[in-house]
Amino acid sequence: MDAITAEGLVKIYRTRKSEVRALDGVDLTVPEGTVLGLLGPNGAGKTTAVRILATLLKPDAGRATISGFDLARQPDDIRRVIGLSGQYAAVDENLTGRENLWLFGRLYQLNSVEATRRATELLTQFDLVDAADRVVKTYSGGMRRRLDLGSALIGRPRLLFLDEPTTGLDPRSRIGMWEVLRELVRAGVTLLLTTQYLEEADELADRIVVIDHGKIIARGTSDELKSQVGGERIEVVIRDRASIDVARELLARDAGENPTLDEHTRKMTVPALGGAQTLVQIVRDLDEADIHIDDIALRRPTLDDVFLALTGHAAEEEVATTEATAGSAA
Repeated sequence: MDAITAEGLVKIYRTRKSEVRALDGVDLTVPEGTVLGLLGPNGAGKTTAVRILATLLKPDAGRATISGFDLARQPDDIRRVIGLSGQYAAVDENLTGRENLWLFGRLYQLNSVEATRRATELLTQFDLVDAADRVVKTYSGGMRRRLDLGSALIGRPRLLFLDEPTTGLDPRSRIGMWEVLRELVRAGVTLLLTTQYLEEADELADRIVVIDHGKIIARGTSDELKSQVGGERIEVVIRDRASIDVARELLARDAGENPTLDEHTRKMTVPALGGAQTLVQIVRDLDEADIHIDDIALRRPTLDDVFLALTGHAAEEEVATTEATAGSAA
């Protein structure tokens, strides 16, 4: 069974001066127990998609089902089976961690005893026991994000929406959060994860959807998307500019294709159809020709290469839109 199906979702934000299609005919399918990474820059439409699927916004067109419930006709049923963690931790700084979780439990209609028990379980799961009775304003950013994720799990959701869950976290905290999310998936929870971090999508997502300006521009596994920009490549940085012409001829002969050249860095790039064997041959030929190099590497395409090829800009660039101005930046 699919946890999410969406067809032709459209959302339009209008101001007195302009109209922006934050979503422009988005189709999504997420099987149960999997992770879908929704990848795109600021303003692409990611947050708008999450808000619609989490019943916080109504689409202007299209339809969707969440865990078998119709988005338009059964929003209350959907809210009982989902959890949502937004871009910013939605916790009360003046309450303790335990009090925050208890409060969320009561909002999810747990009785007081059950809310207390569930809060204790989540404090343990997210390594917050020692800080459980401290006010949240004393928590670090990573602790707040873990508490926020705990609050989204208080009702044991089958489907969890995570809108840029590691934004602002240091690398160590981000890696720790990834492990928490993997544990959730192993327990059978379905995740829809929006992110600007290409590494995050690579690490966590079973499938990735790339969205830009409200449209889906690519979808597939990480490896499938990387294959769209070619296979492995060999990159060589030539030390002396005077050697570039000879090096170009050698690389073209060994790789079977003329190399591209970055004049500023003196880096030449050729496809590595023969993999490591081509790399070894290039090193041997450059050495015999007495051409010195500063660096040489065999490199696979990254999701950053994919994003750059698809959109013409890197994933971390911010795209200013009316949606962002309206406080709905995706």
